Amino acid sequence: MSAEPHTRQPGPGRPKDMEKRAAILEAAKALFVRNAFAGTSMDAIAAEAGVSKLTVYSHFGDKDNLFREVIRAHIQDLLPEETYAYEPGADIRDILLRIALIHARLDCDQQTVGTFRAILSDCRQGLPRYGKLIWEEGTVRTQALMERLLGQAVEAGQLDIADIPRAAEQFFALIKGNLVLRRMFGCVECNEDYAREIEATARAGVDTFLRAYRPR
Repeated sequence: MSAEPHTRQPGPGRPKDMEKRAAILEAAKALFVRNAFAGTSMDAIAAEAGVSKLTVYSHFGDKDNLFREVIRAHIQDLLPEETYAYEPGADIRDILLRIALIHARLDCDQQTVGTFRAILSDCRQGLPRYGKLIWEEGTVRTQALMERLLGQAVEAGQLDIADIPRAAEQFFALIKGNLVLRRMFGCVECNEDYAREIEATARAGVDTFLRAYRPR
């Protein structure tokens, strides 16, 4: 009589494990925004994700690393590298306007600002390294991608920029103005008017940037 065929059990990296990982990231993102880093435990994240605490640790190691992965995944989902792709032959204004509108709407979004508030709360409690993670995974990454794009536009003759890193910083400042701070301080009375102002500020920022850096 032949033996029963051996049934192979799912191993690490299979769909079920990836589903758990995704559930942990979603749970952690919600709890970090709601309770800040210091107020979020690995037990709470495990309960929110419907997995064991051991599973959380096996996927991410510790809370610091989980937080970094949450930030990285969130930013890469909303601002993938393709957002900053240079398209040969396309008008640089169209490329910059696309980036400006995506970036400004994202940074002024209620959930994004909620994350900023949570990070500021942690910094106030003496945990500045978590703010540093946001800076590294968000600002530093997008700055580098923007510098690459501007450099490609300069090489193609569409822009004339002597200091590309400074120009990238100027671009992000121009397209948002004080709108993030207004949301941060709760000074948004009408979401519809605010949304229109986000778009108008982004468009004006692109025009101002191009007046400074279009070849003459």
